[in-house]
Amino acid sequence: MAKKRKAKSPSDDGNGDGAAASVVEEAEALRQQMQHQNSDDDSDSSSDDDSLVLEGVLTRNPDASDSDDDDDDEISSEEEEEAEPTKKKGKKSDSLSKANNGSNKGKKKEQSKKKQKSKKEPEPEMIQVDFLFCDLHERFFHGMKTLLHRNGVHAPHSSQLSDLIIENEMVGTILSTDVDANENSKKKKPSSKGASAALPQQEEANVFGFASIINLTTNHSSPCIQSLKSICLKHCPSAHKLEMETVLSGKTKRPAGFFFQERMVNVPLEIVEVLHKQLVLDMDYAVNNADDEKEKKSLDFGAFVRLAPCYKGDSGNNSVIYKYFDDEVFATNAEFVYNFEVPKLHEDDEKEEMWCSVVVLTKTGHRSAMKELKKMINV
Repeated sequence: MAKKRKAKSPSDDGNGDGAAASVVEEAEALRQQMQHQNSDDDSDSSSDDDSLVLEGVLTRNPDASDSDDDDDDEISSEEEEEAEPTKKKGKKSDSLSKANNGSNKGKKKEQSKKKQKSKKEPEPEMIQVDFLFCDLHERFFHGMKTLLHRNGVHAPHSSQLSDLIIENEMVGTILSTDVDANENSKKKKPSSKGASAALPQQEEANVFGFASIINLTTNHSSPCIQSLKSICLKHCPSAHKLEMETVLSGKTKRPAGFFFQERMVNVPLEIVEVLHKQLVLDMDYAVNNADDEKEKKSLDFGAFVRLAPCYKGDSGNNSVIYKYFDDEVFATNAEFVYNFEVPKLHEDDEKEEMWCSVVVLTKTGHRSAMKELKKMINV
């Protein structure tokens, strides 16, 4: 180790130049030594900096992508994402427009199909029907028999009753139509009674309904009338037994008659009211135009017996539901009413059980029921 030398002042040495040279040499040596140390420090720092850089490069994952590329990719992807929304929106709008166009086309197709179906499906044809109230005639026999056969009480002797009603041409009317509209003979002919019209002469004619009154006294020998009398007396309750026997005996001051009225259930209400009104006109006409006093008396009815078809009601007290609504109006204006079950014609008949309501009313009660019926229909 070099010893430090104490610098001498010029006064210490006699030779001033040598001292000065030695001082200069020491300063130069010291400067070189400091430069050498600085160079070593610089080399160490530079080597440390280089090692840091190299170390960063060497420790990188060789499989990893370059950071610059990643940044470029991220920037490009961000730019693409910023650019894509407009494109995607455009695509969505295009797809929506296409979908709307498709749905509109589908709707148009459905509408066109519906229109085609509506064109193909024929509309219900409206048929104009003129109902005619006609005099009784043999050409109505089968139509009347069919309607009577639907009533369980009249079914066993429907043919005999049809003949008997047709023979009683003075008091009775038929609801029918003109069968052949192309015939020139479809024009109504004035009736001899002035109250109803006659159809053209035909082998068969449609019968939508009929109404008639059959005298119990003048027709007492008829098997069908006797059968109806026995049925009424058989099921008559004891409270009205005497009255019923008197009405059916034929010994009353004014004759009693069986009130027959059958029709199709879908006949318009206005036509039903006219059918009953026509029957009243027939009775009045028959009385006013009778040939003699005996005939006039036989046609001037004072009581009516109606065997109305009905069904058993849900409630008790032997209640029933009438097949024809007008029979209920007659029942409310009757002297007395009672019901009984109609026996089945065949044991294997599975149809709903039919009942019969015996409605006994006077002429006054019948006319009161007619007024009530008129108010009900013409509301």
